[in-house]
Amino acid sequence: MPYDPYARPRREMLAILSNAFPEVPWPTLKFQIEPPRDPAHGDLTSNVAFLAAPHLHEPPRQAAQTLNDALHASLPSTTSMAASGVAGPGFINITLRPTFKREAEHEAIRAILRLGLRYGDSDIGGGKHVNVEYVSANPTGPMHVGHCRGAVVGDALANLLARAGYDVTKEYYINDAGAQVEALAWAAYWRYLEAIGKPVAPEEFSAVAPGGLQYRGDYLIPVARALAERYGDSLARPEPLEASAETIAVVRAFATSEMMRAIREDLAMLGVVPDVFSSERALLEAGAADAAIARLAADGLIYQGKLEPPKGKLSEEWEPREQMLFRARAFGDETDRALRKSDGSNTYFANDIGYHADKLARGAELLIDVLGADHAGYVRRIQAAVAALSNRRATLEVVLCQIVHVVRGGKPVRMSKRAGSYITLRDLIEEVGRDAVRFTMLTRKADAQMEFDLDQAVAQTRENPVFYVQYAHARCRSVLRAAADMFGAAAASDEALAEVPLDALGTEHELPLIRRLIAFPRLAEAAAQAREPHRIAFFLYDLAGDFHILWNRGREDSAVRFLIADRPAETRARLALVAATAVVIRAGLAILGVTPVEEMR
Repeated sequence: MPYDPYARPRREMLAILSNAFPEVPWPTLKFQIEPPRDPAHGDLTSNVAFLAAPHLHEPPRQAAQTLNDALHASLPSTTSMAASGVAGPGFINITLRPTFKREAEHEAIRAILRLGLRYGDSDIGGGKHVNVEYVSANPTGPMHVGHCRGAVVGDALANLLARAGYDVTKEYYINDAGAQVEALAWAAYWRYLEAIGKPVAPEEFSAVAPGGLQYRGDYLIPVARALAERYGDSLARPEPLEASAETIAVVRAFATSEMMRAIREDLAMLGVVPDVFSSERALLEAGAADAAIARLAADGLIYQGKLEPPKGKLSEEWEPREQMLFRARAFGDETDRALRKSDGSNTYFANDIGYHADKLARGAELLIDVLGADHAGYVRRIQAAVAALSNRRATLEVVLCQIVHVVRGGKPVRMSKRAGSYITLRDLIEEVGRDAVRFTMLTRKADAQMEFDLDQAVAQTRENPVFYVQYAHARCRSVLRAAADMFGAAAASDEALAEVPLDALGTEHELPLIRRLIAFPRLAEAAAQAREPHRIAFFLYDLAGDFHILWNRGREDSAVRFLIADRPAETRARLALVAATAVVIRAGLAILGVTPVEEMR
């Protein structure tokens, strides 16, 4: 469990209710007891009545009153709780004893300084092996802004889950098989012909290339030059357009390798370093898809049959035919799914089944795929496949990322000189910096569309969230540097400040910041459970706001400044609060993969 300053009232509440209502299976009720959003509702609120109501055979509101009556009668014997009451549809609100509340707030600050970046860690994952797959772009061109959002969300989510006690593997699936990679090979061959001085007009080349000439970006020019350097003109026949299958295979392997090298470089610029790169082509050549289909067949989950017309398609427009089908409906999908095309080759879904079977074979107990929103209709079928392959022991969760629109001056920015048709990830990072890219991508929930405002991402204002948060950390660090000059470096260290008396803390101006710091462990745990790393970004922005308010009050009123030379005890207590704030900002930014700056220039 994460550090919880309110563990004592939870224990006392549970002891009272367990004694009063032994028929309720209290150990199995995962009820919450936490600070409410509105402090006017008390110090803590609990949903315990909603979970206990079925066992008490009462509606939640009545159950809350029943529980509260028992709780209220025993409050004098507790050391933490002073009062309780029923609110809303069945919540129980609790007011803490002032002495306990103050003690809990002070102990939380000490815990932050002692735990450092481990503050906020949790064990809810229980060491469960989770595979988080994200980005997984076709290696047919540079990473673009759409890939960027999935990369940031997936990476931050993986970091968050690791902090919550999961055994996390970060994975990139290389889609290096199929028509698009063939199209890349032909486009690279076209550029290769240019590089060896045998250019072919794009219109003429499109007429012979399967699917036409799909990729024409400048990024293929260095790939072609490298091909020419390695192979000379040996890949070109007297009639260049008569490229053999062997030639295209050579070009495809070379171009894919070069594209993946560039993609790895782009991801590294973003701070994304996957643990595993899995190749679709390698899995297919190893027979992974066929092996997975054979497993399903052995379990009686494959049959020959005819599908009904897809939704929205008239029956007269549909020609049903015998196909190899997977019994996806038995695992929650809306229809059974085809595994073989009319030419006998595997469907994309069949290949994906093979890939997910490989993840399971490597020990994954929970699979999380971070995909573009255009994959929404694909989710239930692959979830069904994972359930079938694992005998329902493993689950697949999907996080969908909506599209990102890049704007400058309120107008869309659409083109990249390098890619020719879209904004590349590298362009974006070079313009605004890695930290701005990562933080900004997490300022909206993944499944909500967003605008990435280039002007805002570099602005030094409150409207730029990454600046606002980093500025708060820089201000904390500047105070602590000044304290080191005043008291000595050792006395201003986190270790020393964790031991100073904190009785001077707790003014009405400091309490919002203290309560925000206390909330971080449960916020991080809830964000991990919901698979929503953007909650960390929101929290950090609010935390920075609390700190900036306190900083600005100190500028206006010398009595509430952090450093007051003739009041050392008060100063040390406030320094502990400043140091704790810096620790929590660093801990949150570490989850997001953003740098905590030491000073702003």
